[in-house]
Amino acid sequence: MTSHSPADDHLPVYDGLVRERGDVVAEVREVAERTLDQARWGLAGDPGARQERTSR
Repeated sequence: MTSHSPADDHLPVYDGLVRERGDVVAEVREVAERTLDQARWGLAGDPGARQERTSR
């Protein structure tokens, strides 16, 4: 088993990629959350809520 220390959280390669290409992980997380919200509203049959949410 490997230990995890706060120093392990600093990943220079990842930081460089984020600066170069943007934070794709954060963007995907946001899109996934919106998709889940839309699916929930669609299944609940509440089309008004979908319009309110997509106006971001």
